[in-house]
Amino acid sequence: MRIIWATRGRSWGFRFLRRGGFVDPLPAYSAAFAEFEGAREVCNHVGDVTSLRFEDPLRRTDRAGRVIPHDFVIFDKVANDIHSVREGIDLVWHLVEEEYACDYGLPAPMAEPDVR
Repeated sequence: MRIIWATRGRSWGFRFLRRGGFVDPLPAYSAAFAEFEGAREVCNHVGDVTSLRFEDPLRRTDRAGRVIPHDFVIFDKVANDIHSVREGIDLVWHLVEEEYACDYGLPAPMAEPDVR
């Protein structure tokens, strides 16, 4: 599945951990979430692109005590079958949860963002 994944850790700020095949994922990410700044949960479809935002399923927080959000831009027709945030979590979280568990408490994520 081709995705952009943006999040933060306990002590590191907002980063793209998956780039969805883009060298610079920011324009695609910005377009996908333009209408949803500040929204805690998002599940939105535009064509074959789905914007998905949810709070960390384990309620992990950053240094300031804020629950960490996970933002995904999904470029896959299967994502059009997501009709709720819960369905989105079920689809994508298992793809990244182990990686995030390893990176969350580190001063920076272990791997540089890929171009997956």
